[in-house]
Amino acid sequence: MTQVKSAGSPGLTLLAIGLGAFAIGTTEFAPMGMLPSIAAGIDVSIPAAGQLVTAYAVGVMISAPFVTLFLARFGQRRALLATMAIYIVGNLLSAIAPEYWSLMAGRIITSLCQGAFFGFGAVAATSVVAPERRASALATMFMGLSIANIGGVPASAWMGETIGWRMAFVVTVILGIIALVALALAIPQGEPGKRPDAKRELAILIRPQVLMTLASTVLFAGGFFAVYTYVTPILQNLAGASGPLVILTLMLIGMGLTFGNWVGGRLADWSLEKGAALALTALALTTLAIPLTTGSTVTVIIGFMAWAIAAFTCTPALQLRAMHAAADAPSLAASMNIAAFNFGNAVGAAVGGAVIGVGFGYAAVPVAASVIVMIGLGALLARHRVMKPA
Repeated sequence: MTQVKSAGSPGLTLLAIGLGAFAIGTTEFAPMGMLPSIAAGIDVSIPAAGQLVTAYAVGVMISAPFVTLFLARFGQRRALLATMAIYIVGNLLSAIAPEYWSLMAGRIITSLCQGAFFGFGAVAATSVVAPERRASALATMFMGLSIANIGGVPASAWMGETIGWRMAFVVTVILGIIALVALALAIPQGEPGKRPDAKRELAILIRPQVLMTLASTVLFAGGFFAVYTYVTPILQNLAGASGPLVILTLMLIGMGLTFGNWVGGRLADWSLEKGAALALTALALTTLAIPLTTGSTVTVIIGFMAWAIAAFTCTPALQLRAMHAAADAPSLAASMNIAAFNFGNAVGAAVGGAVIGVGFGYAAVPVAASVIVMIGLGALLARHRVMKPA
């Protein structure tokens, strides 16, 4: 095996990957806070503008394995740089889009980068640290995604209201350029890429242990997004929260996600199997408790903070489990886990909407979400039993 030539310290490598994750997280979630501005700017309804978010998630789900397999031939470093180049082009097209369908095209192009970035980024992050620190390295990568919910997304929403949604996309282009330069300087020069055996690698994904790991991610994300998608009306209807309390709670949720991601890395370094099971159990319980915490401002904040911490405690362990389950194709497995996360996003939003639509009310949404997470825990434990004989 060719000796890896480092372009920088492990800390700088992880920082560069985290910066790329922050940029991608910002562009993924930012349109949610700018839908009224976007709808008015291109003269469509808010539901139609909402399809831009759905199209992005679908683009990630469908493109992840194909883009990852295509870029693998260029080597890890070049593949990461290529994903950020796609990100820059997609956001630039979104910024200058004259009408709805060209904006939709820009969003779909941008979505092509996400699965592959996190796939190659996960392998790059874990390759520069000791084996017992791999989950923490993945947590550092996902830290960029969670921090986007604290700073990047609120800032984009503010820009959409004050200086226009197009400028928000311009800022994401600038973020992409900064991340591209950081990755070019920090990512080690590894072995040259080679054409992957697509048939063999895709066959790995249908192994029972891989499918059950991905199912756990889908169900974890489904339970999380069933609540997160409707968190504002839940706060307003169950807790009687006004605008300032909603904003404060959303910011604290972002902080909770970031802290939970850090905790999840340490927990998975301690024990990957037990850490994942404990994280999903904590998420199921804190989700179920949400309707019980809406009696006062203090309990609302505590309840949602605990829920947010538990939620992203799950991410490092689930990502590393996917890479272990498909050890022969770790980049593809990591990218498919991100695709599974986006699929769970769509599933959770649909389940939450259905619960509200049939008349069960907002209090029933966390209950349904908790059931989804419990099913995910069952899939996780079943996957462990499948792996035991090996």
